[in-house]
Amino acid sequence: MHEDAERCARAVRSKDARFDGWFFTGVLTTGIYCRPSCPVAPPKVENMRFYPSAAAAQQAGFRACKRCRPDASPGSPLWNHRADAVAKAMRMIADGVVDREGVPGLAAGLGYSVRQLERLLLAELGAGPLALARAQRAQTARLLIETTSLPMAEVAQAAGFASVRAFNETVREVFALSPTDLRARRGPVPEAPGALSLRLPFRAPLCPDNLFGHLAATGVPGVEEWRDGAYRRTLRLPHGHGVVSLSPRPDHVACRLSLGDLRDLSIAIARCRRLLDLDADPVAVDDQLRADPLLAPVVDRAPGRRVPGTVDAAEFAVRALLGQQVSTAAARTHAARLVTAVGDPVEDVGLTHLFPTPRALAELDPAVLAVPASRRTAFRALVTALADGSLDLGVGADWDKARADLLALPGIGPWTVEVVAMRALGDPDAFIPTDLGVRVAARTLGLPGTPAALVRRAQAWRPWRAYAVQYLWATGDHAVNRLPA
Repeated sequence: MHEDAERCARAVRSKDARFDGWFFTGVLTTGIYCRPSCPVAPPKVENMRFYPSAAAAQQAGFRACKRCRPDASPGSPLWNHRADAVAKAMRMIADGVVDREGVPGLAAGLGYSVRQLERLLLAELGAGPLALARAQRAQTARLLIETTSLPMAEVAQAAGFASVRAFNETVREVFALSPTDLRARRGPVPEAPGALSLRLPFRAPLCPDNLFGHLAATGVPGVEEWRDGAYRRTLRLPHGHGVVSLSPRPDHVACRLSLGDLRDLSIAIARCRRLLDLDADPVAVDDQLRADPLLAPVVDRAPGRRVPGTVDAAEFAVRALLGQQVSTAAARTHAARLVTAVGDPVEDVGLTHLFPTPRALAELDPAVLAVPASRRTAFRALVTALADGSLDLGVGADWDKARADLLALPGIGPWTVEVVAMRALGDPDAFIPTDLGVRVAARTLGLPGTPAALVRRAQAWRPWRAYAVQYLWATGDHAVNRLPA
């Protein structure tokens, strides 16, 4: 979008928050870069320059605006909703791959050479992988400076900087303030030691009902809970574990994080954003679905529905398998047995375990599951494939290959494959026409009731069929469709 200067300028002049994260505006007269909705009076068009990423604006010599804080805007919806190499790279960078494995590790994970990858990212984002990772480190550093009392040396290490000098230089370049000055501008620090209180932005509107309702209604005891108006769960992270609390607010999601290792901060935030689908563009989605006159009234009743995601794709795949042809309560019971048997214990008030790793599940006797023999066979095949890496459901996975690999496993059919594609892989066009809830809703609305006919009708909903499923499910009276009391 940044190449359409006229469209970008219109968005800046109207301070349109829908475009926050889509592009960034560099202002030649001030040397700062802003989000489109910046409250400051917009500059003259001839003084605007548009960039596809914060990293590109930084590389061009602009510093972040202190008013609109462009580094804290929602992410581009493209990176979670596209399946090409650039989108995969952005998801992997957000998940900390460059910090853990370097650019060669990122390139290898995508099947490219380092030079090929750098060319791809420069062509579309105006910045290479190191610059993109540096921009992410700068944002993490700002969060730690403003929300903790950690010494600056520890902030630098936790944010992923190789040295305190690199940390100081980057903060000064990006924010035009020293780390000490940034800390002096902060508000009160949370009292609980080790807890970080953050605001996760999103593009309005956001309907929290099905989003938090689904997570709460299907939560696995010990791993997830709904407490005091918040969804809470444990997180398995690269350097340790964490506990997150997420609460819907009118203009943001309140996030409280307790981490065993602060190096996991940016990764935990990225996974929570994917869990809640916060980088989606609800206006684009809803406009497309409203074009169907039978869907339009459902969309208009509660616009801004998101697709509930996951913080751990392997975990979700196992839970989707356990949920085949059983009630929500039964699926929770089956998953809870696995957690009790081989989940790693954690210390918390209310939560007790991390969900087991595929390796731990592969070593478990399937007899612990009170399911038919065919389901045990499918369980064994799935966790073995996840454990040995022959099935990749990670943020950089190839969606088509993952679908094919899942379907090749015994006992896994199209419904499970598409549910995993929808919620674990993040494919916005995943569709489950055979789902009972979808078929009942379709008949209620006057849509075709048979899977084949519904697939034909749903061609007009593409590429947002996963969101159409959320609106169809919302027509039923089920706990997944409402916030817990």
